[in-house]
This record gives sequence, C-alpha cells and structure tokens, in this order.
Amino acid sequence: MSEGTLSTVGFVGLGNMGAPMAANLVEAGHRVVGFDLVPELLTAARENGIEAAASAAHAASDADVVVTMLPEGRHVLSLYREEGLLDAARPGTLFVDCSTIDVADARAVHQAAREAGHAMLDAPVSGGVVGAEAATLTFMAGGGKDQFTRAEPLLKAMGKKAVHCGDAGAGQAAKICNNMILGISMIAVSEAFVLGESLGLSHQALFDVASTASGQCWALSVNCPVPGPVPGSPANRDYRPGFAAPLMAKDLGLAANAVRAGGIDAEFGLLAAERYATFAAGDGDGRDFSAIVASIRDRTQRHSLVSESEEHSHDR
Repeated sequence: MSEGTLSTVGFVGLGNMGAPMAANLVEAGHRVVGFDLVPELLTAARENGIEAAASAAHAASDADVVVTMLPEGRHVLSLYREEGLLDAARPGTLFVDCSTIDVADARAVHQAAREAGHAMLDAPVSGGVVGAEAATLTFMAGGGKDQFTRAEPLLKAMGKKAVHCGDAGAGQAAKICNNMILGISMIAVSEAFVLGESLGLSHQALFDVASTASGQCWALSVNCPVPGPVPGSPANRDYRPGFAAPLMAKDLGLAANAVRAGGIDAEFGLLAAERYATFAAGDGDGRDFSAIVASIRDRTQRHSLVSESEEHSHDR
C-alpha cells in the first residue's frame, strides 16, 4: 500500500482508543471492517461508518491491513495464535498491533505472523483518548522497514507522528520506556503542586513559572494534574480519563518487569510502578492517571495527622 492508496482495514478492538482510531481511518477514506466483543461498541462504531463484522476472523478475511487494539498481551497472543485471526487473513496481509504488551509477547506474535505468511508491526501509541480522537497520536513501530513503509499511510491517518524504532518488539520497548518517563514525571509534578499548596503558592503561579522554566514537561503543560492552568486537562473534568490510571499501572508494570529482567538500576521506575499499582487498585480505578495528585494529598494529610498525634502523646 503506497501513499494515497486506499485500503480495506480490519480493526479488532473498538474501545476507548480503538473506536476513534478506526473512525479516523474512515474519515481518511479507507473501508474499515471492525469487530469488538461488546455489542454496544459495534453499534456505536456503525454510526462512524465502520462496517460491523460478525467476528475478528471475519474482520480480517478481506482486509489488506488488520489493526488490533487490545487490553493485554494474553488477549493479543490468544487472538493471533489460538483464535484463528492469522489463519483467516489472505496471504501477505499486514498486521499492525497497537496494543501495549510485553516485548517478549510482541516478538512471539511477530513470529506467529511470519510463520503464517504475513507481515507484522508492533505499533503501540502515545497520546491517550484525546490523541486518538484528534488523530494526533504518536506511533512507535517495531518490525521490518518495508512493513513500516507499507503501514505509514494508515498510521498518519490516525496520528501526527510515526517512528520506526527497530526490529520486532522495538515499538513496545520504546513505549514502556516512554511511559516510565511519563509516570515518574506525573508523580514529580503532582508532588510539586502539593508542596506548593502547603507553602501558599497558587496553582497558576507554579504553572506559570514551571511551564516556562526547567520544570517544563508534558505531565505539566498538557496533562496538568490540578484544575485551572490547562483547560483541556482531565483535572478540569473531575479526572475523567484521557489515559486511565489502571493503564498507566499496567504499562509501568511492564517496564518494571523489563527493569528486573535486565538488572537495571531504575529505583524511581520501580517506585512509580508500585505507587500506580496501589492507586489503580483503589481510588484511581476509572480515573485519569493524573488523579494521583489526590493520592499524594491524602498521604500527606495522613502523615500530618500521625505527626500531630505523636506530638500530642509526647506532650502528655
């Protein structure tokens, strides 16, 4: 598929990310045949011009390219290897998995695709639901250069940037490294705002300084964890997810696994993974990952109460 050539795309996984990505492919003029296990998502997809398939295999059967966007590696492995997705496709079909999964799982999927006579890219994304809706995602792709060139027109229809990171699994490697940076950054930004609050500094004042000084980062300037300074950030809509905390916990867990397996000294990455796992299992479930600022406030208040109680006990 060359630049400007329209294609038939099978799209499996029409959730918060997949649905707008598939809709943007339709907007670009591609025929999209989609499938999701949730009937309501298929109904919503039809309203965006996506043809509903009876199964994932049906979605792949007449496609030039098959895009998958699934929650976890086990879902990807099962779909590709056990549930017949690869067998249903025509020889030479290009598969593009945009899920965020373990590097080893991605490489296993590449191997299965090659053995079935297909081309493959792992191409996880950065940008969250807002980026998926606005077609401003960044794609990190792993696989052959030819496969990347073939997929690039579709990636450009769904995002603003696509980077070929290397061979099989390299896209996933780039994603978990990027999100380790993001997770640590968000915790640092959130801690700074809570510290500023304790010192009588307004959110806007801290933002105005840090956003134009050495503290500037995406977690501050785009996804600011407090309401006010960045009108489009989830903090201004009660932390309705752009990138949900459980997804950040998942990605940091993948990074932590890789850190441990590689014997890397990444203390802050491991701590961020621990903090987000706890947050996602509690108050963070269903909230944007920037809502971790509330967890930091709560922990601060609890520590303060404990300190006051200890002081009173000493006074007695």
